[in-house]
Amino acid sequence: MKILISDAFDPSLPARLERFGEVTEDKGRLAEVDVVLVRSKTKCRQDYIDEATNLKLIVRGGVGLDNIDVEYARSKGIRVYNTASASAIAVAEMAFALMLAVPTRLCEAHISMREGRWAKKELKRTELYGKTLGLVGAGNIGTELGRRAVGFGMRVLAYDPLVKSHEVAQLVPLTELFEQADYLSLHVPLTDDTKGMINRETIAAMKDGVVIVNTARGQCVAEEDLAEALASGKVRAYATDVWYADPPEQSSPLLTAPNVVMTPHIGASSVENMLRIGDVVMKILEDFEQQIA
Repeated sequence: MKILISDAFDPSLPARLERFGEVTEDKGRLAEVDVVLVRSKTKCRQDYIDEATNLKLIVRGGVGLDNIDVEYARSKGIRVYNTASASAIAVAEMAFALMLAVPTRLCEAHISMREGRWAKKELKRTELYGKTLGLVGAGNIGTELGRRAVGFGMRVLAYDPLVKSHEVAQLVPLTELFEQADYLSLHVPLTDDTKGMINRETIAAMKDGVVIVNTARGQCVAEEDLAEALASGKVRAYATDVWYADPPEQSSPLLTAPNVVMTPHIGASSVENMLRIGDVVMKILEDFEQQIA
C-alpha cells in the first residue's frame, strides 16, 4: 500500500510504516495513495476526498474527527479512524496546567519578574483544594483530568449523556454542573450541539467568578459572549489551548480580553504522546492490512 503522511507526526513514524509499503510526505501524490495520515492541519473535505481517487483509509492522529467529512468519506467506501485514547494523558495534563495557572497567578508572576517587578503583595493566590471541578464530557481526557483533580482535593462533577456511571466524578445534569462548578473544563467533540455551547445564556447560569478551561475545540465557545463575561468579571478567567483557527485571527476578542491564559494548541504535542499516537497508527494499519488481505 501507499501511505501519505500529510501532517506532523513523530519523526520515527515514516521508518516504522515502511513495513506496510511506500511512505511519502509529498501531498502532490494524494491521488495515488491508499492511506492518509492527518492531524489537525489537513482538512479532509469533499474536494480533498474526491482528489484522493485511490484512498481507502484516513487516520487522524488525535481526538475528534471534525476536520474530516466522515459521512462523505464513508459514502466513498473510505474507512476513518482516530487515535483518541492515545492523547488522554497529554491533553489532561495540559488542561490541569491551564487550570492550575489561574489560581497560582503563574503567568502574571513570571511576566512581572521578567519586567523587573517584585509583585509579591499584588499577586494574591487562591487554591484548587476544596473547589468543585465540572467536567463537560467525561470520556478519556475528562476522566484523566478528574483523577488529577481528586489528587488535589477537588470535588469532581461531570455531565456526559453518553456515560451512565463514572469512577471519579459524580454525574449531574448540565444545569446543576453550571450552578456548582468553580472550574469548568470542556472535553467534548465539535458537533451541532456543542458549537457555541458556552454563550451568554449558559454563562449566565454559571457561578459568579467561574474559571473556564478549554482543551476541546475553540468553536465550543462564543468568543464575543465570553469576552464580555471576562470584562464584567462574571467569568474570572478563561484558560485555553484551542481556537477558531490555528493560529487564531488577530481580530479574536479573546486575544485582548482580560484574564485569559492562552497556549498555541500544544495539548497533544508531548513527545510521549506523539510516540503513543504512532503506536495506535501502527495497530490500525496492522488491522487494516489483515482486513484487505
